[in-house]
Amino acid sequence: MSPNSNNLETEILLQLRDTPEIFELISQCTPTELAGQKKLRELYDTDLVRAALVIHEARTKAKGALPDAEKLWLTRVGLEQSTAWPVAQHKALRFSNSPLVLDLCCGVGVDAGNIAAHTTVLAVDNSPAMCVRAAWNAEAWGHANRFEALCGDVAESDWADKIVHVDPDRRADTDRPTKRLEQYQPNLEWMQKLTRAATGGGIKIGPASNFLQKFPGCEIELISLHGECREATVWFGSLAGEHTFRATVLPTGESICADPLSAWTNVTPAVGGFIFDPDPAIVRSGLLDVMAGQQQLLRLDAEEEYLTSDQLPVTNFVTGFQVEAVLPNSLKDLKKYLRDKASLHYEVKCRRIPTESDVVRRQLPTGSEPPRVILFVRVSGRGAIVVARRVAGAQP
Repeated sequence: MSPNSNNLETEILLQLRDTPEIFELISQCTPTELAGQKKLRELYDTDLVRAALVIHEARTKAKGALPDAEKLWLTRVGLEQSTAWPVAQHKALRFSNSPLVLDLCCGVGVDAGNIAAHTTVLAVDNSPAMCVRAAWNAEAWGHANRFEALCGDVAESDWADKIVHVDPDRRADTDRPTKRLEQYQPNLEWMQKLTRAATGGGIKIGPASNFLQKFPGCEIELISLHGECREATVWFGSLAGEHTFRATVLPTGESICADPLSAWTNVTPAVGGFIFDPDPAIVRSGLLDVMAGQQQLLRLDAEEEYLTSDQLPVTNFVTGFQVEAVLPNSLKDLKKYLRDKASLHYEVKCRRIPTESDVVRRQLPTGSEPPRVILFVRVSGRGAIVVARRVAGAQP
């Protein structure tokens, strides 16, 4: 984006800040009126209307995801790339003892706003408009007194002896997030140098990115929210833990940190009374065996993530299912088993055995029995189908 474009974008934001009535009018418009925009364009400049509609749409999408959404200054891409609020809250706690934190590539300021709840933040972004948005959002969240924004190129500055948080751009050259850290902006080399130069900090990267062996001496935390692995954070310097990997499950905050090679779980030749689907954060972190050992769970197969036991563990790192039957890996046998006791609904799950869940579901008989879970698993090297029911309280 050219300097003139940046200046225009910032100027429009300032105009919108001084014209709050445009948002009130937009909220009163019908979908047809919004599509045509005739009424709005009769009263306001075209660029102002277009920018206001973008903000209105982003605020609408942010409801339920970000507090005070109706007051925030957002863009569609900025909202999509921002950290989930509970994840940002969790990360911010690790910065709470730092007198000053620099949030680099701050975007709309979700991470910066949460860190500012604990300490002073200087947010940096190469977009003047993003700096304006981040500052105004911090104000909306009540942290303006501990927040300052600065426009600049983070890759061209020296962050030695600083505490930093970084959210590199994962879509620098593509429409979709890349999994390759080498394609981030700033890139992998810059991130690696930062871990050695800064006093400490955290770098937000994609949980599916190629981070293995890229950050020696750092701690990588995999964070899941409601069963979805949302982020990997590279903690380094004074903010790093003593182990190489950590898995955290939100919203409970349960966390495990260890060396993935410090444990190995035995394989059982039979499915127990319960089967467990592990949270993606524990799988992606490589700490599945560590957690299984702590909870006295067994693997069904050396290459299978499903676990089993005759007892329910006390952990949020697995979703439990009570086993009803273990059948051969045959759809014919499964349909025969369900013929006289069919369920109204089936949830089909698999990990290592390729399965088209919708195709399977359509072929199963339906009836009035409570919902069942059908798991395609490997048990000691052989395929099997487990018919089960969710343990009370387990979320889909």
